[in-house]
Amino acid sequence: MSEPDIADGTAAKPWWLGFVVIAIGAFWLYGASQLQLGSTHAKVGPGVFVMLTGGGLVLLGLALLFQIARGAKFETQEAEDAVGDQPADWTAFGTALLGAALPLYTMERFGFIPTAALMFALIARAFGSRRLPLDIAIGAVVAGIAWFGFSKLGVDLGRAWVLPKLLDLIPRFSLT
Repeated sequence: MSEPDIADGTAAKPWWLGFVVIAIGAFWLYGASQLQLGSTHAKVGPGVFVMLTGGGLVLLGLALLFQIARGAKFETQEAEDAVGDQPADWTAFGTALLGAALPLYTMERFGFIPTAALMFALIARAFGSRRLPLDIAIGAVVAGIAWFGFSKLGVDLGRAWVLPKLLDLIPRFSLT
């Protein structure tokens, strides 16, 4: 991430990057403070993983600031299939963003496994996959294994499957 040289000939340092990572970590830590850290059914509550993620982000932001202070250069590196002068693919970015935001709207309505399967398919599509049925199937298998494994550990990920409004479509009969 080279920045234009300033008047004295030295490159400007991207301090903002370290502070942004720290701010994101602090946001996660604040969110974790609103969640339960322990559980009556499991030793680990949902807030623990969020707390670890937030703490990790703060530590990584501090490490990044340390590297910037030491004068580390942020330049484009050669990577497999990377093209430095190619413009950003905003469609792929939007698809990945949609995949990341999907649980906010679908987890309670459809359940963990269908939501995770759709997330997997959207993220795979953002990375170039064009095999939607296969991606959904792979996502469902991985999500099913994760849901089953966590439920055996006592961690509640919610319902595996939810059939929204389907029960409302079934006529109600009364025996009285």
